[in-house]
Parts: sequence; C-alpha cells; structure tokens
Amino acid sequence: MSEKQQVTRRQFLTYTLMGVGGFMAAGTVMPMLRMAIDPVLQVKAEGDFIATGVKVDELTNEPKRVDYQFEQQDGWYKSTVTQTAWVYKEGDEIIAMSPICKHLGCNVNWNSNPNFPNRFYCPCHGGLYDKDGTNDPKTPPRGPLDRYDYEVKDGILYLSKRAKARGGA
Repeated sequence: MSEKQQVTRRQFLTYTLMGVGGFMAAGTVMPMLRMAIDPVLQVKAEGDFIATGVKVDELTNEPKRVDYQFEQQDGWYKSTVTQTAWVYKEGDEIIAMSPICKHLGCNVNWNSNPNFPNRFYCPCHGGLYDKDGTNDPKTPPRGPLDRYDYEVKDGILYLSKRAKARGGA
C-alpha cells in the first residue's frame, strides 16, 4: 500500500504565491541586470577614436579649433554628434582639449578677448585658462579643461569621443 501525501490548502497557496512572486521578481530584476551588463556585452564595430580629417603635420603650437562628427545610437534614436576640440602641438606631443568651461559649461575660445591674449576665455562669467588648459585660480572655473585621448594613423589625427577630466584646483 502506497500512501499519497495530501497537499493542504495552505501549502497549495504558499507554493502558488511563491511561484508567482518569484516570477514577478525575475521580471523586475532581469531588465535591470540586462541594462547593467549590456555595455560589457556590446561589440564595438568601430574603434573608440574618430578621424578628424586634420593632418598632424599641419598642427602648430597655436591652438586650433577642430570639429569632428560621429554617429551615436541612443536606444532606438540614431543621431550625428558634432564634437569640438582645441588642438595644438607641444613639441612632439599633441594636446587636444575640450572647449567646455568647468564652471557652467559654456564654450571657451582661444585668444578671443584682447584683454587676455594667448589664453582661453569663457565669455559667460570671465573664466580664464592658460594655453595648456590650466584654470586661473582668480576666475570662476574650479578645474582645468578636460583632454581628449588621441591617435595618429596615416598622418591623420583621431580623437576619442569623450574627454577625460584632469585634476584641478
């Protein structure tokens, strides 16, 4: 004689609620986990550096504004992003800096204010930066201009999509 174990109503409800709760928890956690892991799993079709079209031989020790574009996929929206950098040569090294002021995000310009020659000037609140992007401590910006990573391929300058922050005052 085999004796069947009877499932009580309480056990049945407990198992059912645990199953439904587990299913709902998995449905909530999986999208968050996928979002966290997705950037690691994505294969980059192109490199992290974008061609600027600027020949390295044409760069001098005077900062030059360089605009370059790349395609950006943001969810289902694809757009063309235009990035700007101030680029110059210091000996054999290439310096590529972001034009975004560290105070409130306005664009800085080289040699644009006659009162402050050979400096980057932010017209929003009078921020000043030296040629190497170091901020003037007597003006509003609290840190130096960010820098882009760069590569040189076949004599053409390639810049990274994002500038990296540097230490500051």
